[in-house]
Amino acid sequence: MSAGHLVEAFLEMMSAERGAARNTIEAYRRDLRDYADFLERRNSSVAGAGRAEVAAYLAFLAAQGMAASSSARKLSAIRQFHKFLAADAIRGDDPTRIIASPKARRGLPKVLSIAEIDRLLRTAESEVEHPEATDAQRALSARLYVLLELLYATGMRVSELVELKRAAVMRDAAFLTVRGKGGKERIVPLTDRARDAVTAYMARLEPGVWLFPAGGESGHLSRQVFARELKGIAARAGIAAARVSPHVLRHAFASHLLSGGADLRVVQTLLGHSDISTTQIYTHVLDERLRSLVESRHPLAEE
Repeated sequence: MSAGHLVEAFLEMMSAERGAARNTIEAYRRDLRDYADFLERRNSSVAGAGRAEVAAYLAFLAAQGMAASSSARKLSAIRQFHKFLAADAIRGDDPTRIIASPKARRGLPKVLSIAEIDRLLRTAESEVEHPEATDAQRALSARLYVLLELLYATGMRVSELVELKRAAVMRDAAFLTVRGKGGKERIVPLTDRARDAVTAYMARLEPGVWLFPAGGESGHLSRQVFARELKGIAARAGIAAARVSPHVLRHAFASHLLSGGADLRVVQTLLGHSDISTTQIYTHVLDERLRSLVESRHPLAEE
């Protein structure tokens, strides 16, 4: 039987025996015809293709720029097709049995530059003492400025930040006690700028438990409100709001530390990662720094 006839036989089985939807059948038809056409160009066929041909097809898709998720979907159709061929004794083996499914690469985190972070902080700081602002507006501006300083100084998760209690501020605001995932606590140091901002901010607060109190049920500022205020200050600083979120500032903290020479294990501790493999998403920063180091210091680099 020709490849076309085999594909149609498989699709008939999927429809009759497994009740596959029309859209699913059409998607399988497109994927399997594309696969069969590829094999034909390599002088092979669906009845004779081996593991090497299947792997070559996946490599071809990757070279065409196809997303790993789309390639994995095509491979799923091909797997089921070859299982069908083997079950009907059209061929004696299944070449897809030990083929690994394409996996999407974990995307690199979005990071603002140091200059952009500086512009963001300076804009927030300037709004605290805006001459035309009311007392209520200055209070909100002061809260936002401290939130930004703390987030960039410590790399806290946004939930850790908004849930800070005043008791977490230690030793003249030089350190914070942060309660992370699973209730685990870690102590993180503050920069001079963050320490000064926290000290001035706390002097204005009414008595209470939370560092960032609010009128909601929780008693503290919500993540959603902070995220909205962050996008607003970003826009006023001339930075596209779509590029900015609390998590982006956490990424900036880690990336800027590593690019400045910090040890990966230290950054892991500061971020509160239980496994260093989570922190290793930032190794693209280390790779760049190491490449620069070799190019500038290796005796044969100029050659």
